[in-house]
Amino acid sequence: MKPTQSDPTVQPVPAAVVETVDAADVTLSNPRWAVVALGANLGNRLETLQGAVDALADTPGLRVKAVSPVYETEPWGVDPDTQPSYLNAVALVKTTLPPSSLLERAHAVEEAFHRVREERWGARTIDVDIVAYADVVSEDPVLTLPHPRAHQRAFVLAPWHDVDPEAQISGHGTVAALLAAVGSEGVTRRADLELRLPE
Repeated sequence: MKPTQSDPTVQPVPAAVVETVDAADVTLSNPRWAVVALGANLGNRLETLQGAVDALADTPGLRVKAVSPVYETEPWGVDPDTQPSYLNAVALVKTTLPPSSLLERAHAVEEAFHRVREERWGARTIDVDIVAYADVVSEDPVLTLPHPRAHQRAFVLAPWHDVDPEAQISGHGTVAALLAAVGSEGVTRRADLELRLPE
């Protein structure tokens, strides 16, 4: 015999909750490409870059799909010979994280490697920058997308071009053309150094 009333412990699911879950399902089934730039000029630079790549790969909802060759570059925005040179690389990732959560993860990786933010363009153990996230264009000062200076920086453009020769920066054109325009002075590919793609 069927009960005359529904189980009182079963509550109807509010429509807003259903919509939120459905939206999350769509996100989970449609990961987005993002470009993450890495740089280090203090300590064991290569080891730190590899550690950052590994930490990104350990992030739930994120997979590192490609890692560029390593470049050695002169520091940006400071007087010559006032800082050690940088090692730079770019990682292509696929992620279900929204941009804000990806930024939180980037900052957590920096903190794990004792990044200190005392001065603009100061020396640092690690710099983890979100350069682009899908085709998102945002003027949010917390996370401007694409990165507002990426199109001017050979140390981002050169490794990015290596892993994605057809890449474009929204509003600026192809990475290849931008790299040709800024040139590669002060940016040297280090064939003797290599970052491993996490398994």
